[in-house]
Amino acid sequence: MSAKRIGVFTGSRSEYGLLVPVMRAVDADANLDLRVISGDPSPGQPEFPIAAHVPIIRSDETPGSTPRAIGDGVLGLTKALDDLHLDALVIYGDRFEAFAAMIAATQRGLAVAHLEGGDLTQGGTLDDVVRHAMSKLAHLHFPTNAAAADRLRTMGEEDWRITTAGFPPIDLIEAGDFATPDEVTDALGLRVDQPLVLFTQHPISTAPQTAKPEIAACMTALSQARQNLGAQIILTHPNGDVGSDAIIHALDAFAVTHPDTVLRKTLGRRLYHGVLNVCGQGVGVCVGNSSSGLKETPAFKCPTVDIGPRQTGRLRGENVLHVGCEAGAVFQAIQTALTDHSFRARVKEAKNPYGQGKAGSTIARVLASTDLTDPSLVQKQTVL
Repeated sequence: MSAKRIGVFTGSRSEYGLLVPVMRAVDADANLDLRVISGDPSPGQPEFPIAAHVPIIRSDETPGSTPRAIGDGVLGLTKALDDLHLDALVIYGDRFEAFAAMIAATQRGLAVAHLEGGDLTQGGTLDDVVRHAMSKLAHLHFPTNAAAADRLRTMGEEDWRITTAGFPPIDLIEAGDFATPDEVTDALGLRVDQPLVLFTQHPISTAPQTAKPEIAACMTALSQARQNLGAQIILTHPNGDVGSDAIIHALDAFAVTHPDTVLRKTLGRRLYHGVLNVCGQGVGVCVGNSSSGLKETPAFKCPTVDIGPRQTGRLRGENVLHVGCEAGAVFQAIQTALTDHSFRARVKEAKNPYGQGKAGSTIARVLASTDLTDPSLVQKQTVL
């Protein structure tokens, strides 16, 4: 019997990093044959060869740029799927690139396994509604936590389709697959005797006009942390949603006026996790409104300052401080995270709500044991 051809779609380098444990597990299973499909315009040098490259990118900052990118992505991915003859496609999350892949795959009757369905982020982004729409289109579900799995059942998804897998990057963290402290300090030119702030801020997709004042408040708070707390600042670029240009402009300006700041478009998964590890082992904090501040930091016992409404409703551990997007509030939270010994002690004892590191093997096992040719897999029923 020939191996099942399993496609894994990745829309960006950051998403690729999140899916590495799944790709490794699929590639290691003799019953599965991995095929990677990339929607990233610049995929770099990935660990696994790319079987199909369909760049999906917004052309400008106008509201119509995202639906146009989705439409172009559907057309390009349809052609790629015609050529690959897959038995199933794995799709992660809720980004517009992933939405294009979900539409292209499900409308041709291809079985789709969806990761991270059932989560909530009720902070004014399109993520929530897109994620739930993708869940209703998908055929197999791999939520990261039990509450998300229950939410999928409430949405009418059949129980046999749902397997709680945990958050895939936890596999890599548990295995120690990240940059060492020495590698981190050498790569970024950091000092081990100074506190560290790792900052990532994304626009809110339903209110991109707020990106400019929000990033201005954050830059003021980071400047205060640098001046008053002696903090080293690492800045990373936002995602590609509308409003990201204003954030990038502010990051560039901050780096010019504070030349000791580290500014990177992306750190890459291995170095990014290495920085979180340094923050957790020493004195550091993850700051911004990225989901990674909630999902990846608990595994490193790293404090997080979650800013604004973007992650409202998302499952979070006790390592997270939430504040509004005002400069004073953000600075005070950073100060607490860096200097409050009782809070940092609580962080060390906080439980990780996103699993213990077996997501990749769990997903590969289900794909290998499921009859992907069974018509009932794609002929979905709603159970209410």
